[in-house]
Amino acid sequence: MVASAAILGAAATTGAIAAAPGAATPKPAPASQTMRALPSAPVEKVIVTYKSKAAEAGSNTAAKSDTAEKAAKTGEKLSFERRLAGGGALVDLGDSATKQDLTEVMAAFRADPSVASVEPDIRAYAMAVTPNDTDYTKQWDLFEPTGGMNVPAAWDKTTGSGVTVAVIDTGYAAHSDVAGNVVSGYDFISTSADARDGNGRDADAKDEGDWNATDNECGTGSKASNSSWHGTHVAGTIGAVTNNTKGIAGIAYNAKIQPVRVLGKCGGSSADIADAITWASGGTVPGVPANATPAKVINLSLGGASATCPSVYQTAINGAVSRGTTVVVAAGNSNANASGFTPANCANVINVASTSREGNRSYYSNFGAIVDVAAPGGETRRSTDTPGTVTTPENGIYSTLNSGATTQSAENYKPYQGTSMAAPHIAGLAALLKSAKSTLTPAEIESAIKANARPLPGTCTGGCGTGIADTAKTVDAVTTTPPAGTVFTNATDVTISDNATVSSSIAVTGRTGNAPAALKVGVDIKHTWRGDLVIDLVAPDGTVRNLKASSSSDSADNVLTTYTVDASSEVANGTWKLQVRDVATGDTGYINSWSLTF
Repeated sequence: MVASAAILGAAATTGAIAAAPGAATPKPAPASQTMRALPSAPVEKVIVTYKSKAAEAGSNTAAKSDTAEKAAKTGEKLSFERRLAGGGALVDLGDSATKQDLTEVMAAFRADPSVASVEPDIRAYAMAVTPNDTDYTKQWDLFEPTGGMNVPAAWDKTTGSGVTVAVIDTGYAAHSDVAGNVVSGYDFISTSADARDGNGRDADAKDEGDWNATDNECGTGSKASNSSWHGTHVAGTIGAVTNNTKGIAGIAYNAKIQPVRVLGKCGGSSADIADAITWASGGTVPGVPANATPAKVINLSLGGASATCPSVYQTAINGAVSRGTTVVVAAGNSNANASGFTPANCANVINVASTSREGNRSYYSNFGAIVDVAAPGGETRRSTDTPGTVTTPENGIYSTLNSGATTQSAENYKPYQGTSMAAPHIAGLAALLKSAKSTLTPAEIESAIKANARPLPGTCTGGCGTGIADTAKTVDAVTTTPPAGTVFTNATDVTISDNATVSSSIAVTGRTGNAPAALKVGVDIKHTWRGDLVIDLVAPDGTVRNLKASSSSDSADNVLTTYTVDASSEVANGTWKLQVRDVATGDTGYINSWSLTF
C-alpha cells in the first residue's frame, strides 16, 4: 500500500515570538541553582552524638546541661534544640556564629570523652537543576504545574544519556542548539522529485524543504505553503542541547537525535515510512546500509486518514518493538476520533493526544479510546480565532527552527502547535526512562507512562488516555526499587458453602506504579474434595485472573499453594480479592488465609 502522510503540527509565527495584546506572559521558571557553585550557607547548628553509656545519650536534661557547659567553655550562645530520630542532639549556635566559632564549639565537644561524634548541620539543595538556556522561561510545557509535564524534577536522575531517538520526519535543518546531539541519519524519500535533492534515497538526512508553490499542487484542496522545518522543531523538543546559555532545553538533553527523512514535497509514502521505521530500529532494509546507531525510541509526528492500520506500517512497527524500540505516534489534528488516522490506529505504539497550557484537550487534537496518553501540544490561537492566524504564540510549544521560506536559511526558534508537538514530549520521556533503566521493554515503558499520568486539570471530550504524562513521577516509578518481598495478608476466615461464591479482600497501599509481572498469590484454603473449587484473583479494576479450575477427579483435601500471575497491567494500589466458587455439593470449608507478595 502506498499512501501519503502529512506532518501533524502547525506553524505559528513568521517572526520572533511576541505575546498577543492582553495575553498573559509566560510564568518564569524557578530560580536557577547551579550545581557547580552551590550557595555557601553558614552553619548554625551542630549534631552531637553521645556514647551509648553516657547520660546525655538518653536524657534531654543531661544534654541541655552539657550544652550549657560547652557554652560557658567556648563563650558561645549554645542551646539544646531537640533530640533527633537517630539519637543525636541538635545544638543551635545562633545565626551570628562565624566559622571560627563553629571550629571552637566542635573542638569542645570532640574533647569530651562522652561524645562519640559531632558534625555540622549542613544544608542540601534540590538537584533538579533549572537550565540556563536563555529561552527556557518560554517552555511552560516543561515546568508549569497546570499544563506542563513536570520535566525538571526528573533531571537529577536521568537526562537521556546512552539513548538514541529517531525523528522520522522532514529531516534536519542545521541548528546549533541541536547539532551537538545529532548522529547520522538517512533520507528514505525514494522519489527524487519529492526529495528535492536530485536523487532518491541516500545517507544525507538534510531537510530540503517541504514547501508547496501553488494551491492544489499536492492534490485537490491542498494549499500553497512555506517549508515547515517540522523535523527540526520536533528534534529540539526531544534533545536540544541544554545548559549552553542559549535557546531552549531538550527533555532528554543528553540523548542522541537521529534524523530520518521521509516527508518532502507533498508529504511522504507509507512504503518509505515503513522502511524508515525498520532501519531506525536496527532492522534490515534492502539496498540501505545498516544503521550504526539504532534508536531505542522512534517519534512519528505524522499521519494520514485510514480506517485501519496498513499492514506495511504494522509489520514495521511490530519489528521495531521486537527489537526493543518504543514507537511514539501523534494522534492527529482533526478534532476527530484517532481511530480513523494512521499510524495512530496501529497496535504496539504510544498514541499521544495534545493538551493546552490550561490543561484542556487542545481544540484540534484527535481523541478516542485508542489514545494512550496526553502531553502538551499547545495552542497558538484560540479555537474561535481565524484559522491560520496566531493570536496566542506564548501558549505554543517553543522549539528550534529555520527562517527559510523554502530552502534553508538562518536558524531560529518559533512556537508551533499540534499533536506533532505533543508526541516528542512522550518520546523524550521514553528516552529518559530507557536511560534510567536500560532493561525496560517498550511495553514496560508504555505501561509506566500511562500508569503515572495525572488527570487533566481541564476537560477532554472523547478520551485523552490516562491523562497528562508526569515525567518525574514516571521516572521515580521505574527507578525506585520496591521493598523486596512486601507481603499483604488477610487471615480472616471466610466460610465456603456448597454452590456458593465468596471472597476475601486485601487493601494494597503504599506501592508505586503497577503490580509485578510475577505477583505471588499465596492461598491457604481448608476444604474437603478441593476439586469442587474455582479460585480467581480479582484486581482492583475488576479484572479476573483464574488461579485454579474445578476438577471432578481431584478428591484431595485443601488448597495450600502459591500461584504466580502476571499482573503488570494492573495498578498495584487498591483492593484485591481472592474469589472462591464452590461448584458442587457435599463438601464445604473456608478460606483460612491468603496473601499477595510484591
